[in-house]
Amino acid sequence: MPLDPMPVESVSADSVPAAPVPLELLRTQPPKERADAARNRAAVLEAAARLFAEHGVEAVSLDQVAKAAGVGKGTLFRRFGDKSGLAAALLDARESELQQAILSGPPPLGPGAPDTERRVAFVEAYLDYLLEHLALVRMSETSSPGARYRIGAYRFWRHHLSLLLGDTDDPEYAAHALLAPLAAEQVTALLPELGTERIRAGLVRLARAGN
Repeated sequence: MPLDPMPVESVSADSVPAAPVPLELLRTQPPKERADAARNRAAVLEAAARLFAEHGVEAVSLDQVAKAAGVGKGTLFRRFGDKSGLAAALLDARESELQQAILSGPPPLGPGAPDTERRVAFVEAYLDYLLEHLALVRMSETSSPGARYRIGAYRFWRHHLSLLLGDTDDPEYAAHALLAPLAAEQVTALLPELGTERIRAGLVRLARAGN
């Protein structure tokens, strides 16, 4: 879940209905990586994914990840900053898949369905993604105060929903309000008490209501 806005390649200028994606959601392509840097990055991500799956995100240290990847701890810190940056990098590919499905996939998640059905499809698809990667998303969203709202992907989700909430009095606020119960911290807290299906049903009701 990168703290930078999403990559240019995940946006198609003619695939978002009603309005173009704002320029602040775009970024220029990063310079091409050196071969050794690309190998190190791949090794770190593979080691982190394996260790997190085996032991849980909280139990794994960056020292363990660096050792398993065969790189120095300094290399890992320079590239990812901290464990939340590593979590963001691991989530990036999955977020890009969901973004592409929203922009150019089949309806109702993609274009071509009524706004209400697209909102429902989005909250269900995002919940599936969130539940699969809950610990990583939670780490990336709570690494510092307000981290969730600085994430480029969050701005994408908010913009997408604001387009689908265009008939409300304040689409931007309505988009934030619909995303609020999808915060990883809240879902983590509610899961033991409510369970997945009650959370899903509640989100669908909110998405249908719009405001």
